[in-house]
Amino acid sequence: MAVETDVLDELRRLRTRVPRLAGSLAATVDGLVLAHDVPGTEPEGLAALTAAALGVAHRMTDAAGRGDFRELMVRGAHGYIATYAAGTTAVLTLLADDRVNVGRLHLEGRRSGARIAELVDARIGPGGGRHADRTAAGGGAPDPADRSRPIGTLPVRTPQRPAHRPRTGG
Repeated sequence: MAVETDVLDELRRLRTRVPRLAGSLAATVDGLVLAHDVPGTEPEGLAALTAAALGVAHRMTDAAGRGDFRELMVRGAHGYIATYAAGTTAVLTLLADDRVNVGRLHLEGRRSGARIAELVDARIGPGGGRHADRTAAGGGAPDPADRSRPIGTLPVRTPQRPAHRPRTGG
């Protein structure tokens, strides 16, 4: 069975476990759709927006010193959009009605994210994607003094040393 089929099965089981769940999408961190169950929504566009939001969320957690990205929730007038880390290479985005039990949404979203991470890592392997340099959610915490990570760091301009030594009076 292909990883897409296994992930789609997980998305369908998730819908049965969470009342008022309107749709779900599993995508790579680069915005490519793995599997989806999002009626009335363009999955490729949602995956691309998820990747963009994921990039911002990674930068926010880095800038605020809050560790690795775990989840992101947006509330609109008609419901919620929740995105959960699914290992280092995938994310799970859920669309829910306004009256969803948010605690249940988080519980099941986190569980499904972990399950999707297992499926993707088993078939595709860990790594890859633009955030592959980060540890998986729940993995070991990176050294906060490590400034070599490209995401979340801001460029720092340092003055150049003069090519010649200034003359001293005399």
